[in-house]
Amino acid sequence: MVEFHVDRGSGLPAYLQLGRQVREALRLGWLQPGDRLPTVRDVVATSGVNANTVLKAYRELELAGLVEARQGSGTFVKASLGSAAPEDLDPLRAKLATWVAGARSAGLEDEDIYALLREVLSGGAQ
Repeated sequence: MVEFHVDRGSGLPAYLQLGRQVREALRLGWLQPGDRLPTVRDVVATSGVNANTVLKAYRELELAGLVEARQGSGTFVKASLGSAAPEDLDPLRAKLATWVAGARSAGLEDEDIYALLREVLSGGAQ
């Protein structure tokens, strides 16, 4: 099950952070169709956000066709994201962890790493 974390200093609205975390869990295979998302009450208790914020995040995910709310039962994953099998991600995750450790050893902070990653993903570094 996904445990939500909200970074109030990120500048990104909490409902978008929650939605992003569900999408990432879907892409990484941590959530599968049929899995139940945490209840609104549980998310409020663990993350400290308002219930309306959680409802907004879940509603956005439902509009995107990723989850469905079942009256009295909760919110369930309806679709998956990503095309890689979870077992294919493990060696890539290990290589990335090694790369991040090297970047930190070179003095890069998280924001530096994010910036470098965004540059590479956008095709800026050839």
